[in-house]
Amino acid sequence: MDLNASVSEIPFVGSYYLFKLKKVGVETIQDLLYHIPSRYENFSLQTNILSTQSGEKVTIKGQITSINLIFTKNGKRLVKAVISDGEGILDITWFNQTYLAKALPPGTWVSLSGKLEVTGSRRTMVSPVYEKISGVGFQVSDRDTIHTGRLVPVYPETSGLSSKWLRSRIANILPKVESQIEEYLPQNLLTGSLLVTLPEAIKMIHFPDNLKEAEIAKRRLAFDEFFKLQLKTLHRKQTWKTKKVAHILDVDQDKVLDFINSLPFSLTSSQVKAVKEILNDLGKPQAMNRLLEGDVGSGKTVVAAIACFIAHQNGFHSAIMAPTQILASQHYKTLQNILSPHGIKVGLIASGQNKKQKESQTGDVVVGTHALLHRAQVFKNVALVVIDEQHRFGVAQRALLSQRGTKAPHVLTMTATPIPRTVALTMYGDLDLSLLDELPRGRVKIKTWVVPPQKRDGAYKWIRERVKNTDEQAFIVCPIIEVSEKETMKSVKAASQEYETLKNKIFPDLKLALLHGRIKSQEKDKIMEEFKSGKTDILVATPVVEVGIDIPNATIMMIEASERFGLAQLHQLRGRVGRGNKQSYCLLMTDSRIPRVLSRLKALERNFSGAKLAEIDLETRGPGEIYGTNQSGFPELKVGDYSDLNLIKAAREAAEKILPQINKYPKIKKLLETKSEIAPN
Repeated sequence: MDLNASVSEIPFVGSYYLFKLKKVGVETIQDLLYHIPSRYENFSLQTNILSTQSGEKVTIKGQITSINLIFTKNGKRLVKAVISDGEGILDITWFNQTYLAKALPPGTWVSLSGKLEVTGSRRTMVSPVYEKISGVGFQVSDRDTIHTGRLVPVYPETSGLSSKWLRSRIANILPKVESQIEEYLPQNLLTGSLLVTLPEAIKMIHFPDNLKEAEIAKRRLAFDEFFKLQLKTLHRKQTWKTKKVAHILDVDQDKVLDFINSLPFSLTSSQVKAVKEILNDLGKPQAMNRLLEGDVGSGKTVVAAIACFIAHQNGFHSAIMAPTQILASQHYKTLQNILSPHGIKVGLIASGQNKKQKESQTGDVVVGTHALLHRAQVFKNVALVVIDEQHRFGVAQRALLSQRGTKAPHVLTMTATPIPRTVALTMYGDLDLSLLDELPRGRVKIKTWVVPPQKRDGAYKWIRERVKNTDEQAFIVCPIIEVSEKETMKSVKAASQEYETLKNKIFPDLKLALLHGRIKSQEKDKIMEEFKSGKTDILVATPVVEVGIDIPNATIMMIEASERFGLAQLHQLRGRVGRGNKQSYCLLMTDSRIPRVLSRLKALERNFSGAKLAEIDLETRGPGEIYGTNQSGFPELKVGDYSDLNLIKAAREAAEKILPQINKYPKIKKLLETKSEIAPN
């Protein structure tokens, strides 16, 4: 059976299970082998019935002596069975599994795993995992079990696709294809990094004899994930530097200083350092590929404007790309204020413009969304491309840039998302990093408080006092737009419902507006313009306000259900206020009483560095929760953990050693050409 064959080749996989498997990302046999367990149930303690203590999680092997289907008065259907191991008797109850009455008739030998309870002289198990075995005279088979009596893998599931079913299919197929899983890493690397072979790792991750084996397998597979990411990242960097030469931009230091001195504010030392690094890159024949990371309000746009000024001085254009129309409009206004006094025309290409408007909006610097990429005419004379919110801009989109014009443009990517160093090493190894770790002078630290339910009314009263008949304004941010039907989400305040409650009951004497992602672009612009001009007192919104909104008079940020956000996202939302010189505040509303959750939120009261908060988030929540669906530029790791700095470092060092001599390793070389998880032959 071929690793790349469809899972339909596996026995008992028909159209129903094909559909279910596809939902969890499994289409080939190889995909199934890489459907990694999320955890393990420890059913390895095997004992006889009479030796078991109450509350123990154990495995009992015995013979069913009786089994009956019972209908209760309230309509529930139970299957009750009794098993014996020759010494003791165990009562079993299963709920809503009526088929077991026929599937496990008296005389059937079974292995049962679950929690055993003792009440007086009776021993019981409720809904244990079962597995048929063979036995005679209470001497049971030593054949390996896969669902009981061991460390049992539990997989990511979907409705109708259970871990037990997945376990059975993997156990069936693994011996048949094990010989095809070839090692692709050299032996010296395996030995030096203390890694088991790939075939061993695949077998051990699914069916480990103990937790130590599971960890050994996990480490090898996590290394593979990081190694492949690092290899492709370093290869992209190498390709970017050598594929096309860039425009060498001459930097006139005197003119740059004059430009900087003309700004209505002084640059911070980290801005000065970033500018020097960027200007150094612009003077080279290789295309710049630099990431500028800095908190909301740290002055990234000003740094980008200086780079645009250099491009203009050399007779070239610049293109600025943002993920949303709101953010593009914000950049347009900021750059226009900075650059137009120097005779540099800034244009905005927005959705909904007619042909004539688009033509009139061309300029020395063109601002727009990522849709700009598909306007070839914009890139005719472009030497510099600035991309904002890097994590929302994929590798494939960046690759498109090198196809524009005869030479590759210099690329400066920016992000306000605080990225832990470990993540930056993995995700952005192909980018040189500049960090803005200071806020502009004069900015006042935002006072941040975690607010419990009993103080909610007081918070509303305080907001009214600060906002009514003053020029101060407030944001109230909710996690979702509509009320969810899901039980787990019912307590989460929806923006649309909260808006109606606030407008009609809490703040009927104030002017409120609602903003979320489903509102059309022109309507969004109108809402934002009214808020910015002071016509609106309170803006109720979803996290759409996370980026691209600059309201100097906004001094209060209230975030509902704050425990549902990551610290990095809360920090970005907090950065929407405090844009002027007034004292600003952030209220983190939560109904949670869980100490761990409250401790995490309290970190925002003490920490004002996005990078520090991102590190705390990584330690407490894990990368999967930090970089979720909204940040699709981050690949989901099945096994690895972005906080595992030592393993990331080892994988990077291995990739750096192997890449220069990649032709010696044909199997590794194929990794650069394929998306497959297991190295091809």
